[in-house]
Amino acid sequence: MIQLKSLLKVIDNSGAQIVECINIMGTRGRIGYVGDEIVCVVKKAKTAEASTKQATSSTLVSKLRKGEVCRAIIVRTKKETLRKDGTFIKFDDNAVVMINKQGQPLGNRILGVIASEVRQKRWAKIASLAPRVV
Repeated sequence: MIQLKSLLKVIDNSGAQIVECINIMGTRGRIGYVGDEIVCVVKKAKTAEASTKQATSSTLVSKLRKGEVCRAIIVRTKKETLRKDGTFIKFDDNAVVMINKQGQPLGNRILGVIASEVRQKRWAKIASLAPRVV
């Protein structure tokens, strides 16, 4: 359950590290669940100096900077989620994957596991990038 002002971890290589939720897209009200789209503000991003040590000259500029408003998909929540088979699943942190306005992921790699509800809610591209879907 993600609400306004929640801080979330970014698990892709888009350049952002911590984001703050400012709006939940859709009609469910003010609470966001796994697979929901949110609007967020980048609170912490990777600096250009840190990325120059690992990146090549073509990728020196980070895709997202601090203060940018962007969209994201919730892929993990601390609050347990009931599945149709009667089991519950919860994670250690609240995490998102950054997307653009067309719904395509900004990063080309996802670091960490994601919930299977992401695939069921029309985000198959994000699920295919993840190393593991739980």
